[in-house]
Amino acid sequence: MRVVVTPQFTKSIKKFHANQKADIDKAVKAVLKNPSIGVQKVRDLSWFRIHKFRMVSQLALLAYEIDGTDRIVLHNLGSHENFYRDLKAR
Repeated sequence: MRVVVTPQFTKSIKKFHANQKADIDKAVKAVLKNPSIGVQKVRDLSWFRIHKFRMVSQLALLAYEIDGTDRIVLHNLGSHENFYRDLKAR
């Protein structure tokens, strides 16, 4: 499985500390191991899957899409605050 990272995802990763990035790596590996781990969204965001995970002591959301059978596109990462609004704006 190939992983494609969007510029927005790259930008959001830069905000986190090293210990938080370790949790992000675990979450991405979990998505790669089982792409259907995230919840499929509906209506405006129907092509996204959202994987909720713990990053240090807070809940974080990872938005990704399964593009075909061999590619996962990582779109956004962050806390719940304004997360879905930012996804809709894309």
